[in-house]
Amino acid sequence: MYKLPALDAVKELKAIAVLTSGGDAPGMNPAIRGVVRAALSHGIRVYGVNRGYSGLIIGDIWEMNSRSVSNIVQRGGTMLKSDRCEAFKDPAVRKQAAEILRERDIEGLVVIGGDGSLTGAALLAEESGIPVVGLPGTIDNDIHGTEDTIGFDTAINTALDAIDKIRDTALSHERLFLVEVMGRDSGFIATQVGIACGAEMVVIPEVEFKIESLCFQLANNRVKGKGSSGIIVVAEGPRSGLTYRIAQQLEEHDQAPRVCILGHIQRGGSPTGHDRVLASCMGAMAVDYLRAGYSSIMVGVQKGEILDVPLREVLERNKSLDREWIEMTRLLHK
Repeated sequence: MYKLPALDAVKELKAIAVLTSGGDAPGMNPAIRGVVRAALSHGIRVYGVNRGYSGLIIGDIWEMNSRSVSNIVQRGGTMLKSDRCEAFKDPAVRKQAAEILRERDIEGLVVIGGDGSLTGAALLAEESGIPVVGLPGTIDNDIHGTEDTIGFDTAINTALDAIDKIRDTALSHERLFLVEVMGRDSGFIATQVGIACGAEMVVIPEVEFKIESLCFQLANNRVKGKGSSGIIVVAEGPRSGLTYRIAQQLEEHDQAPRVCILGHIQRGGSPTGHDRVLASCMGAMAVDYLRAGYSSIMVGVQKGEILDVPLREVLERNKSLDREWIEMTRLLHK
């Protein structure tokens, strides 16, 4: 159970709104449910915004009740839908969004999403004065200020389930598989998946990849009697096609790898128990922070404790992959 901070409610709220933005992540529905149920328990009306900021700027907003979030805790995706809204980068559009919130007497907004979504949340709060609290909803776990993000645990388990099945074929046919997981700029998913599935190597953006090192590792495996089969986990990286380029390089070194791109299946599916609890606690705490007068913060978790992190700090600092995780992958793959 997460340790929750004790807050003094100092602000009476009539109504708040909640939206999900950017890429969907398993656990967004439990987070929405946490916000709605917690707000209603304090007599606060709750409005759902459909399709993120795109819905906010056109007033696609509806009042929610307790039944609105019944039977969603186990569902992947987001019941409020999501979108990437380029128009929200315009200050005039954000001003319009603020006016729409004020017209409905909405006095606080909860935004669930990743970097781009939290950037929009910070700008809206700073420019309009409307209190905004962000929740880190992304499978990449690359948000500064929190050790865990909504959807990360589910994405890892989804990838593991797929790789366990792929390994059956790899062993049966003595084949080498390159399995690509999500992670354009970070190797959080690839590193933990690689450790958990016993991969022969993990390729991540944080570490320079050398085909010679991979070939040496594969040759060393054969000397040790491990055969020609194996799993190499590859983070997709900032440029598309990385996994296929590695496969081509391996073919030039007399290897015959197969490529499997897991893609968007990592975003879908029923959230794990871990993500359901994390999202529910964060959603409920977002309401408490609004009631206590907080704004321009993100709800994070560190060392098992829920805490508030200034949105500007979240956005101005990068979350780097712990070197100990990288060393662990090297140690276990020898």
